[in-house]
Amino acid sequence: MKRSKHRGQKEDKGGDEPAILETENMDRNGMLMGGPDPDTISLASVTAVTTNVSNKRSKPDIKMEPSSGRPMDYQVSVTVIEARQLVGLNMDPMVCVEIGEEKKYTSMKESTNCPYYNEYFVFDFHIPPDVMFDKILKVSVIHSKNLLRSGTLVGSFKMDVGTVYFQPEHQFYHKWALLSDPDDITAGCKGYVKCDIAVVAKGDTIKTPHKANESEDDDIEGNLLLPEGVPAERQWARYYLKIYRAEGLPRMNTSIMANVKKAFIGENKDLVDPYVQVLFAGQKGKTSVQKSCYEPIWNEQIVFTEMFPPLCKRMKIQIRDSDKVNDVAMGTHFLDLKKISNDGDKGFLPTMGPAWVNMYGSTRTYTLMDEYQELNEGLGEGVSFRARLLISLGVEILDPTSPDITSSTEVQVEGVPNISETATGKVEDFFLFGSFLEATMIDRKIGDKPISFEVTIGYYGNENDGVIQPKTKGKKGGGDGAEEETELIHNSSEEEMDDDGDLTSVSTTPPMKPVITDRNYFHLPYFERKPCIYIKSWWQDQRRRLYNSNIIDNIANKLEDGLNDVQEIIKTEKTYPERRLRGVLEELSQGCSQFIALANKDHNQSGRTKLDRERLKLCLSEVEAIGQQAKTMRTQVKKSTVRDKLKLAQNFHTKLRFLADEPQHSVPDVFIWMISNGKRIAYARVPSKDILYSGVDEERGKDCGKVKTIFLRIPGKKGFGPAGWTVQSKLEIYLWLGLNRQRKDYLSGLPNGFEENKLSKGPGMPCSPPISLTYMMKQIFQLRVHMYQARSLFAADNTGLSDPFARVFFSTQTQVTEVLAETLCPTWDQLLVFENVELFGEAYELRDDPPIIVIELYDQDTVGKADFMGRTFAKPLVKMADEHYGPPRFPPQLEYYQVYRGNGAAGEMLAAFELLQIGPNGKADLPPIDGPTDMDRGPILPVPLGIRPVLSKYRIEVLFWGLRDLKRVNLAQVDRPRVDIECAGKGVQSALIPNYKKNPNFSTLVKWFEVDLPENELLHPPLNIRVVDCRAFGRYTLVGSNAVTSLRKFIYRGSDKQANNWSTTEEIIVVSMETEPAFKKMDTVVKLDSCSEAVIKVEDDDKDEKGKKKKRKKGDEPEEEELDESMLDWWSKYFASIETLTEALRAQEAALSDSEEKEDMDIADGGGDDAPAKPPKRGKGKKDKKRAAVDPFEKKKPKLDELKVYPKELESEFDNFEDWLHTFYLFRGKGGDDDDQNVTDEDRIVGKFKGSLSMYKVSDDLPRDMSFDSNLGMFQNIPNNDPVNVLVRIYVVRATDLHPADINGKADPYIAIKLGKTEIKDKENYISKQLNPLFGKSFDVEATFPMDSTLTVSIYDWDLVGTDDLIGETKVDLENRFYSKHRATCGISCNYAIHGYNVWRDPMKPTQILAKLCKDGKLDGPHYGPGGRVKVENRVFMAPTEIEDENGLKKQTDEHLALTVLRHWDGIPKAGCKLVPEHVETRPLLHPDKPGIEQGRIEMWVDLFPKDKTAPGPALDISPRKPKKFELRVIIWNTDEVVLEDDDIFTGEKSSDIFVRGWLKGQQEDKQDTDVHYHSITGEGNFNWRFIYPFDYLVAEEKIVISKKESMFAWDETEYKIPPRLNLQVWDADHFSADDFLGAIELDLNRFPRGAKTAKQCTIEMVTNEAEMPLVSIFKQKRIKGWWPFVARNEEDDEFELTGKVEAELHLLTGEEAEKSPAGDGRNEPDPLEKPNRPDVALLWFLIPLKAAKHLVCDQYRWLTIKIVTALLLLAILGLFLYNMPGYMVKKMLGA
Repeated sequence: MKRSKHRGQKEDKGGDEPAILETENMDRNGMLMGGPDPDTISLASVTAVTTNVSNKRSKPDIKMEPSSGRPMDYQVSVTVIEARQLVGLNMDPMVCVEIGEEKKYTSMKESTNCPYYNEYFVFDFHIPPDVMFDKILKVSVIHSKNLLRSGTLVGSFKMDVGTVYFQPEHQFYHKWALLSDPDDITAGCKGYVKCDIAVVAKGDTIKTPHKANESEDDDIEGNLLLPEGVPAERQWARYYLKIYRAEGLPRMNTSIMANVKKAFIGENKDLVDPYVQVLFAGQKGKTSVQKSCYEPIWNEQIVFTEMFPPLCKRMKIQIRDSDKVNDVAMGTHFLDLKKISNDGDKGFLPTMGPAWVNMYGSTRTYTLMDEYQELNEGLGEGVSFRARLLISLGVEILDPTSPDITSSTEVQVEGVPNISETATGKVEDFFLFGSFLEATMIDRKIGDKPISFEVTIGYYGNENDGVIQPKTKGKKGGGDGAEEETELIHNSSEEEMDDDGDLTSVSTTPPMKPVITDRNYFHLPYFERKPCIYIKSWWQDQRRRLYNSNIIDNIANKLEDGLNDVQEIIKTEKTYPERRLRGVLEELSQGCSQFIALANKDHNQSGRTKLDRERLKLCLSEVEAIGQQAKTMRTQVKKSTVRDKLKLAQNFHTKLRFLADEPQHSVPDVFIWMISNGKRIAYARVPSKDILYSGVDEERGKDCGKVKTIFLRIPGKKGFGPAGWTVQSKLEIYLWLGLNRQRKDYLSGLPNGFEENKLSKGPGMPCSPPISLTYMMKQIFQLRVHMYQARSLFAADNTGLSDPFARVFFSTQTQVTEVLAETLCPTWDQLLVFENVELFGEAYELRDDPPIIVIELYDQDTVGKADFMGRTFAKPLVKMADEHYGPPRFPPQLEYYQVYRGNGAAGEMLAAFELLQIGPNGKADLPPIDGPTDMDRGPILPVPLGIRPVLSKYRIEVLFWGLRDLKRVNLAQVDRPRVDIECAGKGVQSALIPNYKKNPNFSTLVKWFEVDLPENELLHPPLNIRVVDCRAFGRYTLVGSNAVTSLRKFIYRGSDKQANNWSTTEEIIVVSMETEPAFKKMDTVVKLDSCSEAVIKVEDDDKDEKGKKKKRKKGDEPEEEELDESMLDWWSKYFASIETLTEALRAQEAALSDSEEKEDMDIADGGGDDAPAKPPKRGKGKKDKKRAAVDPFEKKKPKLDELKVYPKELESEFDNFEDWLHTFYLFRGKGGDDDDQNVTDEDRIVGKFKGSLSMYKVSDDLPRDMSFDSNLGMFQNIPNNDPVNVLVRIYVVRATDLHPADINGKADPYIAIKLGKTEIKDKENYISKQLNPLFGKSFDVEATFPMDSTLTVSIYDWDLVGTDDLIGETKVDLENRFYSKHRATCGISCNYAIHGYNVWRDPMKPTQILAKLCKDGKLDGPHYGPGGRVKVENRVFMAPTEIEDENGLKKQTDEHLALTVLRHWDGIPKAGCKLVPEHVETRPLLHPDKPGIEQGRIEMWVDLFPKDKTAPGPALDISPRKPKKFELRVIIWNTDEVVLEDDDIFTGEKSSDIFVRGWLKGQQEDKQDTDVHYHSITGEGNFNWRFIYPFDYLVAEEKIVISKKESMFAWDETEYKIPPRLNLQVWDADHFSADDFLGAIELDLNRFPRGAKTAKQCTIEMVTNEAEMPLVSIFKQKRIKGWWPFVARNEEDDEFELTGKVEAELHLLTGEEAEKSPAGDGRNEPDPLEKPNRPDVALLWFLIPLKAAKHLVCDQYRWLTIKIVTALLLLAILGLFLYNMPGYMVKKMLGA
């Protein structure tokens, strides 16, 4: 398919209307700004969209500054909540959290397998993102660690920080980390740790899900700490990284070092001892060191054992130089595992190679102190090739059952066989050609020494590496200096190339002295003679990889341009964005099908790896899928769905970019260096794939054979920040890279009309490339630059303003606009004419593709150099001499161009550019310049008529309210400020404030001025607000300024259109008294059509309070708990509301995921849009969800009145309360630069101007009300701004997730409040060692608006010595709340009550509020009618009309009616808006030193009561609930089937000496033991023993409260809250050794399995399968008796096994009940228990040996005993006989 050269917008085939775009954007070809991140930049103009049309030039990159490598602030916060199912018996666990080198420990919990910690740790870092995200976060559980012992590791879990950061919301919340033992991979799971992990960079906000009660019992398997899509069962795997060899290492020796070595050792060897070091998942492996070797061969493999999929993204591979003194990295490569594997259904394990990877880093010249060393560590973009390394990676999933695997995860290093030469592909010779067409904008700082440019590819072309070549080819000695390189003879068998064997590379342009362009820049005088370079190099031929990624890149580029185009059409509100989007999708699907056709070629080439094959499969399937989806999506694009589809198309773009990134490198990148006087100054790096040639268009690199504009930049760290923003040099360069044999048309892309100049080589060598080109053809042009205005520029002066001028560069010429003083929004309105611009090449090529214009903005300073403020590019519209100057192309339109400063956007510039060819008749043929006649600006030409915008008269009215929070200026306080408003040269001044301290409000409220503004609203100039202080002697000082860039929101559009929409018919809304909780409101509020007459009934299931009980008795409905009014307090309401909030958030998430699924389905199905709309299921779904979530044993929740808990600030919900009073921040001081972290925009704020604007076209037909006050103009009905006295009542509920302030990782927070001159520090009520303190306090402060309008609530950390530290603070603007229509003075509760926990707290009753609102809004009403109705305008509301007082008497009242109207006030025509409900807002706490990083949150609300109205009642009591005293009595009656642990010494019988131990609170200090039942042979034990546990309990939070000192040295007691869990354990008592642990059970007193009736029915199921058992709560049952199982883990297979059963009785009493009926512990008085009936043996343990002996002798071994005794007697007789015989014999013989 032949592609046309001129790409206009595609016609849209088959759309529902013909796609005709406005002619003006038909053939504009602006240029694309490739800003900081291709995904986020929206183009500043539609021209910039139809990118380059011709094939001669490629797009320049505007990205001037490397973004990686710059350090940033990060904060990692980890909350360790609890651990469960830890493997081991009776352990004392603690958790260690470790990030990189930093470790933090929780406290130790004794003797438990499921410890509860709830401890919060924060780690702060200031490092580059790459380093941060590679850090490993490790959570491990350690058993019994103390000062002397390091403890034993139970198990650990690790993931890299990047995985957390790339989670949605940058966090894991309440997830379970699965622990495994790194030393024994066969062991399986070692337990779980529940934690929250969040990673915040500066400026990120984290939405913490609201902390609800942790009552939902966790489904561990369903909430594992793993990213989406990682399977829960991860297996162990081996990662084999083979490292074969490296080549091209840089010369590490300086001549000095070499000489020193030579002197000492007498030899001159390669001075580098390389080895490879690999870091992966926190482990480190190293190869051996190859001594003195530039081409080391290792042939080793490093084996890592790690879970699969691993939770760390990349493997870091470094070549290092081993040296005892200075062991440095020579190059680093990161292997991103995501790019070399695929987790889809047809996916593949990570695999790679064998393939070469290229490493880039600092320059190849060796110096002892390398200033760019960190580039070699992989930080920042490398500025030169360092080495290439041949590696391959394979992964093997382990089968833990097979006997032959070693179980430890130590890193191993083994040898591997050598690899064949051809394994990585056939070596081909490549040819690189480059031509420098222009070198301008060379920074003057460099000096005027001769300048040359050097081009290198890999280690070819670099003068330091004259002789290194790959060993495989023959060598040829001696090079001839820096100019030419030694090259290899390569017996190439190509036709014409046979004789270029002696082709020497020319890699450097000849040095040339620069010429001055202007005071900042030089240029090189190339004129018609353009120098060239060419290099031959040898690489493995892996072009197919690059071709495939080029095809995908080209598709992605087109898609990106198209999407930018669509966004631009939407942004500038042009017509038919949907047609353009359809065109884009059509192009995308065509591109995809083309890829499928092309990518399947050359399968048989050598060196294809497994990864190549798998990636090809992956790319084919993914690209095909994208093509299909784009096709179906194209049919679904409608005007209404453009934005959604645009988002989906953006997803395609990111996916394509991901696929295009090829992990296996082939040809290294090309580097261009500018060298001045032998020093390397600046560089540019061109990816080799971008300039790679292919015969197929789609495969060719985007810049191959095209002229590209390249900006050189400073290498390394110096390039950060302003230093790197000046262009070092701008090159127009032509590059071509391909195989030597493809060389024939390498010059074809150059502008035509040149001759080649070659090195004279004698007659025999015809075809060497040219060393320079001489252009014969040149064209003369005139360039006209129409600079109209700019907006939102960077503040470069201390005043917070700038004195901007623009400098325009084109070719070798430059001109400047005039300087406009003190503004960020200059309107230059100036035409710059560049005469006699010479451009080389043919005329028609220049028409389609002129060079680009660079515009730089500067701030003029009286002394010193002008400061750089930003830069942008543009392409001129070209008119050839023979073309007509007229529509549609001419005159050009003004366009907005985005201005960049470094990587950040710094404003926009409105301008137009035209390039006019000067024909044979000279300038006479040029169109005349006809400026406006009414201006005379001397030599300065204004923008001519056809181009400048059409103006009309507007009137701008300004409401001046007051100034707030003005800071000192030059150390003097502001005393008499005034505001100047200016727009397009006209303006108005406010009245002077005579004494800012006394009253900072203005006396005259409204002023106006008229001004001529463009008809097109997008071209409106900004409006400048400046505040000056009038000092003595008529001096003025600028305090601060603000530029309102967009006036659109202040344009007044008549309201008459809207007024007719409201019907005149009455609409009745019925709202019953008891409304449902807030999150079910979806049902109640029904949208009313404007013309329907509707009565809407909102029912509730129980109307009358009294009838509640009767209704609930049907069937097996759980009975409703009767609400005890006296029990309820504000906290009941609060907790109920929080539950509602969490449920609402859950439902929202569910709805979101549903809608996303639906989206995907739509795309898959094809025509989802045409399906009939389903009725929304929202309300119902939520209720169903709620039912499902309720635990089976819980009773129906009683109905409570609720308040609204906002998870964020109130302002964000109500649009900052700027409904009529806007706040404009005043800025002063220089704008912050990225490198200057401490100057942020917040620091530049010097105050606020409060007021508003209204602008409208001047015409006579403005509608006027009867009551119109002409002084106030458009601002009718605004209150006056005299000072008001107000009582401010601040309620602080609690703070969460505070940043720890003390060394122990805790803080001792207290509240401080500042308003005006009042400061309250609640220091004595600090809360010890708490990061989630419950304050429950209210403070009353009197204030006077406008003087005290900002309230600051801070949380400080109390310190015993030294000053208290600020943890964080939040600021609230009270004035806007006070005056807002949303009535934020006192929230409207959902019910009206005159007593009880929900008492009405506003001094005005609902009826009074309603009457006032109706009066202010000039509404008809309220009319109260019979039957509980009220009418406002044409709305009728119904509600109950009775109210109960304290004594239960009913009274008639209209308050409910009025309240109902207030709660639906947003539905009232004309004046309606949402009123602020009774609420609690959650505000982030910030610290001035750590801008943008949350230091915790505070939940609070503020009530405001004007002093001139009725005084409010006393403040609500929200003090934290005191825990209630309870006493739990546990009677251990019996045990049964306890495992028998002891073997009897003689009988071999099994027995146990059983006792039971129990404790309730977190630690074991209150553990109690029964007595011992000795020698139980059956496992039965009788105890009748009572444990008594008194405890303090918070019913609402279901937590036990313990106060205790943390250590001996602690100053005060710390309060802990822990879940109420009763631990019972059974032990075997030993006298001389430690007791043996047999089994345990932990009962959560709120939900534990009901005990079995008999020992037989008691099974292990009660523990293992708890979810299906009926659960009970001791707090409801009060008394319960039954059998429970004891379990322990089996050491062989880690399974739970039953180790005994216990019969126990639990009895819960409140503190008072316990006092009334006391009981003794054990079996003591009072209320003693009887002694258990145990066999008597049980007590006489010392008789046991005798009994045992009797048993042995008499029973078991009776015959054996008799035999033994007989034998012994016989032996004794024999012995005596032998002993006595000799004496007898002698006697006999002597005859004595």
